[in-house]
Amino acid sequence: MYDIVIIGAGPAGLTAAIYASRAGKSVLVLEKDTFGGQITFSPRLENYPGFEAISGNELAQRMLEQAMALGAQVDMDTVTAIVPGSVHTVVGQRGSYPARAVIIAAGARHRRLHLPGEEAYIGRGLGFCAVCDGAFYQNGHVAVIGGGNSALCEISLLSELCSRVTVVQNLAFLTGEQCQIDPILSKDNVQILYETVVTAYEGEDRLTALRLQNTRSGETTRLEVDGAFLAIGTEPENSAFSSVAALDAGGYLCADESCRTQTAGIFAAGDCRTKAYRQVATAVSDGAAAALSACRFLDGAPF
Repeated sequence: MYDIVIIGAGPAGLTAAIYASRAGKSVLVLEKDTFGGQITFSPRLENYPGFEAISGNELAQRMLEQAMALGAQVDMDTVTAIVPGSVHTVVGQRGSYPARAVIIAAGARHRRLHLPGEEAYIGRGLGFCAVCDGAFYQNGHVAVIGGGNSALCEISLLSELCSRVTVVQNLAFLTGEQCQIDPILSKDNVQILYETVVTAYEGEDRLTALRLQNTRSGETTRLEVDGAFLAIGTEPENSAFSSVAALDAGGYLCADESCRTQTAGIFAAGDCRTKAYRQVATAVSDGAAAALSACRFLDGAPF
């Protein structure tokens, strides 16, 4: 029996573990993939308070070590359901975990284009993380699909490794922060195809080309590449929690600023929750709020 089971070990989940452990609660953090979540894909964070610059991996490791030093337990498991009750049961692929309160901090996964054959190309020419896979394409030609902040980070890194980077952006402009856009526009080996979408992947054993279409003219072209990176944002994976928390039209968990869901004792924090902004700083804020709310619930204090 745990006071609080936290689903997800990204910034929100680890912050919740730190706060709850400091409050003297017994805490278990369950993670299905990577401790640290999406920030582990970021080679350099420059907008997290307290650090002029820090890698996502280092920040995640510091959070994890702090939570464990305070007594939080961590384990690997994929949660498939939550059975609510006077004691909630968190059901995983490896076991079940009884808890008096649950914090869902499951984050979100990389968004796909959902084109034919897409899943088969992942890891075979199609990736999401330039930090992880960029070295495979050194001095080659890669495409980056997307034009937001996550895409700009990928473009910046790949432009230092590859001889040519082609950016495929569906809008007539890049949507990231201007301080990231300006350096990209000054790079000679970066070409940006505006108002262009990917309509198909090509290649037998691995991705070798993209089929493109200009959304204004309708013109179709074929772009040969050594690899491509999808950087079009993230989407939540909350279907396992729909029985205990309402989902909005985008699939995000409905929870107020205190991170309470419709089920007493179940809270939602971080990128999986309905909110205006999804940043590391806002995830940390959610984690603190969810832990404080969970502790108030356990202590029987009014909200």
